[in-house]
Amino acid sequence: MSEEMPKKKMTKRSLPPEVRISIQACLDKKGEELIVLDLRKIASFTDYFIILHGNSSRQNTAIYESIEEELKKKNIRPLSVEGKERAEWILLDYGSFIVHVFSRNAREYYSLEKLWGDAPRISY
Repeated sequence: MSEEMPKKKMTKRSLPPEVRISIQACLDKKGEELIVLDLRKIASFTDYFIILHGNSSRQNTAIYESIEEELKKKNIRPLSVEGKERAEWILLDYGSFIVHVFSRNAREYYSLEKLWGDAPRISY
């Protein structure tokens, strides 16, 4: 009988530096109910989702700009950014992780946490 290696539990400290920088940038701009989903074992297109919401389109834009600015200091730029015009759902795709900055209503409507309910998560 072969023994399976124990799965390493995702912790706040085990997250990649660029994910931790993004999280801090979100929290600095008062992003709410931030969670990180670990998709490494269930998706092939990315490793992590960062999901949060703001209270206004202005706040969502500030969060998005903060993430971009902080990662740019480390010479990390998004592959694409979508939704910044309306700021109801701003998606920043960095390849190995994707940041979803929602309005409260859009977050409830799209419910990514439920869609990816099997993924391990960390709440902030």
